[in-house]
Amino acid sequence: MNINRYTNSSSDRRFTLRKPGDGRTFFLFDLDWWQEIWITITHNKSRSVLTAFGVFWGMFMLVVMVGSGIALERGVMGQINSFATNSCFFETERTSEPYKGFRKGRGWNILNEDIPIILNKVPEIEYFTPILFGGRSEKNVMVGDKYGTYAIKGNYPSYNDIDRSKLLAGRYINDIDILEKRKVCVIGDRVQDELYGKDVNPIGSNIQVNGIYFQVVGVIEGSGTISIGGSNSESVCIPFSTLQQAFNQGNVIQFIAATARPGIKVRVVEEKVAQVLKELHNISPTDKTAVWTMNFEEQFVIFEYLGLGIAALIWVVGLGTLIAGGIGISNIMLVTVRERTKEIGIRRALGAKPENIITQIMSESVILTIIAGIAGLMLGVGLLQLLGLALGGGTQFFKDPQISFTVAISALIILVVIGTVAGYLPAKRAMSIKPIEAISEE
Repeated sequence: MNINRYTNSSSDRRFTLRKPGDGRTFFLFDLDWWQEIWITITHNKSRSVLTAFGVFWGMFMLVVMVGSGIALERGVMGQINSFATNSCFFETERTSEPYKGFRKGRGWNILNEDIPIILNKVPEIEYFTPILFGGRSEKNVMVGDKYGTYAIKGNYPSYNDIDRSKLLAGRYINDIDILEKRKVCVIGDRVQDELYGKDVNPIGSNIQVNGIYFQVVGVIEGSGTISIGGSNSESVCIPFSTLQQAFNQGNVIQFIAATARPGIKVRVVEEKVAQVLKELHNISPTDKTAVWTMNFEEQFVIFEYLGLGIAALIWVVGLGTLIAGGIGISNIMLVTVRERTKEIGIRRALGAKPENIITQIMSESVILTIIAGIAGLMLGVGLLQLLGLALGGGTQFFKDPQISFTVAISALIILVVIGTVAGYLPAKRAMSIKPIEAISEE
């Protein structure tokens, strides 16, 4: 194809696209067309600004709300992303039904010997860890003349596969620590900061936990607000077998955490483990309270649905505001068409085609909408950026407020649709004007 200059008249400034061998000329770019649109929009500046403000405000609110919703979602999910979402937990409760000669309200305990049986009967388990809690008594941890109150946990190495923590120094508890019942521990970063100092390396030093000395072999950074038995940042983790022996816990297990293998629903593991425990401890199969369970997969799904609900509400409110702005533009274009009745009639009398009139009216609506929308988009993105900088990337539950490029493009496409629809009624009104009546109108 060749691009040629159309020179039918000196005042006509159009570029056309001509197909070789074809006498037809296709409209490509018309400077007069753009100038006419600009004159129409700026003819009544205050009215155009007030009309466009509806779309501007709608886009601004949509961007701010979407960005804030994303920041809220990132903050909330950031508190649970360190936790295995395919996990479930178990704890003992009193029985609610009599069974095999045992009375209702009987207390019972999970025991060490239950673990291999559970692992054998529930092959759907991927990670499995029994947990003990050493209590959080007043001033239970000391280093020299410094002391503090922290959570004491007895863990297996697999605990860190369920409640993941970033290792800042040293190592985590390993299988040899469990087997040999070593007096070692892994402390949280806040324990290090308060008892040692941020610049002091505690690895290899001794720390006193409830009157017993343990050697520090690692430092972890707790992430998120969801954790078992207290924040990992404020915890001292020691080998499970060591805690049982050092603090006279016998063979009792206070808590169990497990994860399902990939492709297996957590509900399957939850039900099977509870069933095995009931069989081992003579608990009625229909007793719904004796084994306390929590399915974190289901909780995570609730969080996801909550996020989707918030996002849907944000888009509904934002699009509603944009549509209200589009209705305002449609109304102002109807007024404009009414004011230009005589002009439209003259143009039609001189041979203007219907599509020329329709294109002109709808183009004015679309351009006014896009200008207002882009202004709202830029201001909204700028406000989100300033908010992110002011918060240093975000707070605990509000992180990195921004919108994606896809969201911005989608919003602009929606704007074009709204502008087109907003211009349709005025364009239809313009085409209903009869040339002879329009010319004679005062």
